[in-house]
This record gives sequence, C-alpha cells and structure tokens, in this order.
Amino acid sequence: MESVHEVAEKVLTELLKMTGAPHNGIVCEEVAGQTIFSIKADDPRALIGMHGDTVQALDYLVKKMVEKKMRPVGGNEPAPHEDAPHFLVDVNDYRTKQIKDLQTKALMMAERARSFQYDVEMSPMSAYERLIVHTTLQGAPNIKTESQGERRDRRVVIRYVA
Repeated sequence: MESVHEVAEKVLTELLKMTGAPHNGIVCEEVAGQTIFSIKADDPRALIGMHGDTVQALDYLVKKMVEKKMRPVGGNEPAPHEDAPHFLVDVNDYRTKQIKDLQTKALMMAERARSFQYDVEMSPMSAYERLIVHTTLQGAPNIKTESQGERRDRRVVIRYVA
C-alpha cells in the first residue's frame, strides 16, 4: 500500500497536469516537522493567488483527494492509520517562508516574556498558525503557551512560568 505522501505527490502531479498550470516540478521537503510539497514555477503568481488564496485552495483540494484515495474500499470513514493527511502544498516556498517568519516571531515573543517576566499576547491567527506557535515553543524553558478567545479573535498567549 502506498504511503499518504506518495499518494499526495501523485495527486498533486495529476492535478497540475490536468489544469495545465505551468511549473518546473515538485520538491518534497521537511520544514518544522511537516512534509511540504513545494511546486516550483517561473511565474508563481497564478498558483499562489491573492494573499495565498489559490495555494491554500490547492492544498485543501489535494488533502481531500488524498483522504478519499486512502479510504478503505467501500468505506466512508478515513483509513484507520490516518485521520487527516499531514502535509502542506506550497509554491516557490511562499508558505514555508510564512511558517519560518511565524516561528521567528514566536521565539522573539517568548524571549520578551522571559526577559520581562510577563505574559505576551499575540495577534489573532488561524488554527494552523496557532499550532505552529505552540509547536515552536513546546520545549522553551520558562514558557507555556495557550490559546484564548473565540473564533476570529482566537490568539496565542505566551506565558512566563518561573
């Protein structure tokens, strides 16, 4: 049986071929403990879209297609070994750069919380962005993170703990 990542790469390749989107290949890499399929393109604007909307939609579509392909024959529930595919579709490292910038910001905020010994509240962000912050600061000394707020106002609070 093929792995989730093998299926994802095939699905992404097929999808790009069917849409006729010009690209120079797909590179698979690990960033922040996450598998990233980065589409390489000379002119990435069409694949990235306004504010990353197109690449996010492509990511969602590929994940849904992979989920469907990984289901047991005749089953409607996800395959037992995977609830949801864990990978990210990127174009010319657009999303990877955003992840690294967010990690840098989280580390700076944690250092501020440690230096001044007070809680630091980050601006509201998506569930995925909050996960990156929590994961980045997971083993940081004297730091604890938690999410607070509701819906669009949900944010990470970085707490100093002695």
